[in-house]
Amino acid sequence: MKRLLATATVIAALAGCTTTSPDVVQRGDAQRLSSVVDAVVLSLRPVTVDGSQSGVGAAAGGIAGGVAGSSVGGRREGIVVGVIGAVVGGVVGNAVERMSTREEAVEILLQLKNGERRSVVQAVGSEQLAPGDAVIVVTTGGKVRVTKAPTMAPSAAVARPAGS
Repeated sequence: MKRLLATATVIAALAGCTTTSPDVVQRGDAQRLSSVVDAVVLSLRPVTVDGSQSGVGAAAGGIAGGVAGSSVGGRREGIVVGVIGAVVGGVVGNAVERMSTREEAVEILLQLKNGERRSVVQAVGSEQLAPGDAVIVVTTGGKVRVTKAPTMAPSAAVARPAGS
């Protein structure tokens, strides 16, 4: 019984291992060419990215609740309480998964150099953005992240080949 509950907890915890943080790059996005566009931050607004409901939390909770409930009373009572425990466990497991995968984020309204405006929602990262900041919009495999634009000192300009 304890082993089953521990397994259900681990499965539910692993379901929550996802993020929209600009500081985390997914394995499939590494070593891929990305497009970069210059922009300026117009405004920022705090938002919450709703948690996922993959079914893993509900399944783990249902199994744990069913096993726990089936051990109550005699055979007949155990079946009834087991079914009730499975239903309640599924509901609780789903809620736990959804709450544990929620993420505090920010909606960033951007003005691109070509005049277009765009909005990007991403988790709060290590960089603090503010209206007026020069940023770059990095797109990789359909996913977008916003980060501060690099600043170049005059001496760090791109070197030209000798003889040009």
